[in-house]
Amino acid sequence: MNVATLLSNTLSPDQAIREDATQQLELAAQENYSAYVLMLSQELANEGADPNIRTAAGLAVKNSLTAKEASRKEDYINRWLSVDENTRAQIKQWSVNTLGSSNSRAAHTSAQVVAAIADIELPVNQWPQLIQSLLDNVTSSDNPLLRQASLVSIGFVCETTNPEVLKGQANDILTAVVQGARKEEENQEVRLAAVRALYNSLEFIRENFESESERNIIMMVVCEATQSTEEQLQVAAFECLVRIMQLYYDNMLLYMEKALFALTVVGMNNEEHGVALQAIEFWSTVCDEEIELQLHAEEAADAGEQPHRISHGFARSALPQILPVLLFLLTKQEEDEDEDEWNVSMAAATCLNLFAQCVGDNIVAPIVPFVEANISNEDWRYREAAVMAFGSILDGPTPDLLIPLVDQALPLLIQMMKDPVVNVKDTVAWTLGRVSDYLPQCIKPEVHLQDLITALVLGLQDSPRIVANCCWSLMNLAEHIGGGDDLNMPTCPLSMYFEAIVLALLQFTDRQNNEANCRTSAYEALSTLVGNAAMDCLTTVQQVIVATLDRLESTIAVQNQIIGVDDSNAHAELQSNLLSVLTSCIRKLSAGVSVVSDRVMTVLLQMLSTASKQSSITEDVFLAVGSLTAALDSDFSRYVEPFAPHLYSALQNPDEHQLCAIAIGLIGDICRALGESSLPYCQTFMQLLITNLQSPVLHSDVKPAILSCFGDIALAIGAEFEPFLDLVMLALQQVGGMRAEKDNWELMDYVVRLHEGSVEAYVGIVQGLGSGQKTPHVPAIFGFLGMVTTEDTPTETLVRSTVGLIGDFADAFQGGELKQYLAADWVMALIREARSNRHYSDSTREVARWAKEMVKRATNGL
Repeated sequence: MNVATLLSNTLSPDQAIREDATQQLELAAQENYSAYVLMLSQELANEGADPNIRTAAGLAVKNSLTAKEASRKEDYINRWLSVDENTRAQIKQWSVNTLGSSNSRAAHTSAQVVAAIADIELPVNQWPQLIQSLLDNVTSSDNPLLRQASLVSIGFVCETTNPEVLKGQANDILTAVVQGARKEEENQEVRLAAVRALYNSLEFIRENFESESERNIIMMVVCEATQSTEEQLQVAAFECLVRIMQLYYDNMLLYMEKALFALTVVGMNNEEHGVALQAIEFWSTVCDEEIELQLHAEEAADAGEQPHRISHGFARSALPQILPVLLFLLTKQEEDEDEDEWNVSMAAATCLNLFAQCVGDNIVAPIVPFVEANISNEDWRYREAAVMAFGSILDGPTPDLLIPLVDQALPLLIQMMKDPVVNVKDTVAWTLGRVSDYLPQCIKPEVHLQDLITALVLGLQDSPRIVANCCWSLMNLAEHIGGGDDLNMPTCPLSMYFEAIVLALLQFTDRQNNEANCRTSAYEALSTLVGNAAMDCLTTVQQVIVATLDRLESTIAVQNQIIGVDDSNAHAELQSNLLSVLTSCIRKLSAGVSVVSDRVMTVLLQMLSTASKQSSITEDVFLAVGSLTAALDSDFSRYVEPFAPHLYSALQNPDEHQLCAIAIGLIGDICRALGESSLPYCQTFMQLLITNLQSPVLHSDVKPAILSCFGDIALAIGAEFEPFLDLVMLALQQVGGMRAEKDNWELMDYVVRLHEGSVEAYVGIVQGLGSGQKTPHVPAIFGFLGMVTTEDTPTETLVRSTVGLIGDFADAFQGGELKQYLAADWVMALIREARSNRHYSDSTREVARWAKEMVKRATNGL
């Protein structure tokens, strides 16, 4: 096999040649990985080879070592470590030597290979000399290309390797990187590589940053780099400042006063967009940090404690100087700008919004003059900037301060939906959406609503970007002034416009294309409107469900005519949108859906029959079936038999864990709806649930839902659950023994969710079997409850479920047989906590009051 020829063919413009070469390389890797990677590394190191082939070889090596998926990455690690030591040493030597290549592309690719190998070997204490070798290249070599590539490699290593692994070498890495980043460094490419490496090393040099002298040096080097005449270097330096602010906000007071404030203002005004964007991002980051600190301070105050960290109030102090710059940058729009391309005016608007959230009322007074002066400006850029500024500050200041301003501005904003410039109308529609979302009380039905809805409906005939914001505004109106989830709400302010809005949305969604996701936005608006309809709109909702079924049947009819990936994706998206509307209609109509339920279920079963196993459509269909189950209750029984095979199939496909989770929820829905009538299906349900609980493949997030589902089944079939009891109790006891280390937050959260699922299972078992005066495994259950509520830090959900379960026990088993368990100190302590904790909801306190009475009766023998 000629590897150079194969690599060259992977770059061929001919797809067949590319695919054939790629397959041959993959086959070579499978047959003899050691020889494969050695051959590629030799080609990367070959100074006489074509630069394109060298780059392709290096990327092939890197790609054989790294993967995003955890399971594949583990396989790659094991495969590399199984290569004999001499071969690995040769590959590593070639890779390091190639850092000094005269071909910069080969050197850069080699830096990636070095980092990929380091990510595998450094954590297992192999290749210990690597970092020092790279540092020597930086500090001792006269070859600028070698120094640059070595710094790039250090940056990649710092980016990909666990910071704890590099912590012991932080001092040496920092010294070399800072040396390369100094303004005295004549080679700007070396300096750029050093600043980028510094960015990637910031997380594990925390101890160095805590030292004032070392911190001063780091900040000086970064600040000096912001003054470079090289745009890329300036951008990299500001990126460093952003990351430093994220990681080390507490240490920034002195530097903000001395340098950062002035540097970032100059940076925001830089004509180079890349520099300006990062300087704006710096202040967005400041606001993000201070918003978070405000939340922590409020939580500490509620708990009667002092916050661990304090806000320096940088945003508030800088507002008079930063705000004029942001407002000026809002006017830097481009008429034909790409919505997906981040630009200075977009960044300024985002930053302004964060300032509003951070400083609250203080932002209103300086914004108002800008809005008043420019909202009618002849230059569209200033009109649009004025509207954007107004819309951006609606989240943050107190409503009492904003309401008079919005009352005054709303008629003009509605009128501006007729502006001749698309950019202006787009921002106006977005601002109206913000008003509808944050200050819906300003929209007076008798004054504004008709004009507002007329403007938004007309906007559906405009450009796709305006359509999306008009739909979002309609969604907010539906949510805030519609009928809500209350099925008995007789009418609402939107009722008189409901049919016209729905008709306009149905007409718009009948279009064939989905440019800028406008059709999807319209379907989302339709779904939200239906979900928030009042009772006097149910006739229209019935018309919507019929129209939706018509469209779904049409999509099924053309299923086999779909050719090509793009058409298939568009078809699936359309079906998903229609299913979302259908689900909303079913939920709103509730039992009233029975008149069309046969047709609904027929369509859903047809879609399940035509969907592929990996299709997300199956998930959407299952959600619709769940809503139909809840609406029909016991009347759903006639649909279970034809639907059950699809449910079983989903449960037997643990690789599709999201679908599996929805299927588990559906089992609970069916059991709650059918009660004892679900018994014929429960044997299969339980077998599949137990199998999934034990599966090493099923995503762990699904397993708490399985435990909860046991409770749903037990509650539904009562005494008939006894054959499953011992097996379920064994599984619950195994879960009850799980613990997590206190610093492993992810595992702690998972264990808490498992415990919540276990308690819900116990609730169903006790309530289902309790009426027959069974006492299933009482000592084990109370031992588990006592453990999770005293050893762990229980969530409110876990406390409420546990207290409710204690009350169920006390209610079901009167006569004193549980007195010894109910009299445990932790029982009453938990009930008191649930009743008195002011952070808990009324429902939790109500459950606690009931449980207290039940325990009192049981322990007193009443």
